[in-house]
Amino acid sequence: MDYIHSLKTASEQFGHMYDEYHQLTREVERLEEEDLPVDDFTIENMKKQRVWLKDQMYRMLVAHKNGV
Repeated sequence: MDYIHSLKTASEQFGHMYDEYHQLTREVERLEEEDLPVDDFTIENMKKQRVWLKDQMYRMLVAHKNGV
C-alpha cells in the first residue's frame, strides 16, 4: 500500500486514474445492487474501463516500484 500512496503523491495522472477507478467501481456496484434500469452495454463499458485503468495503474506501480 505504501507504493500506491507514494505514486499517488508523485504522479497526478496516477492519482486521477486511481480516483476514476474507485468512482467507476462504486457506480457499477450501485447499479448492480439497486438493479437500476440501465442497458448491459453501459455496465460492460464501465467494467472494461475499470479493467483498462487497473492495468495502466499496475504498470505504473511496477515501474515506480522498480525505480523506472
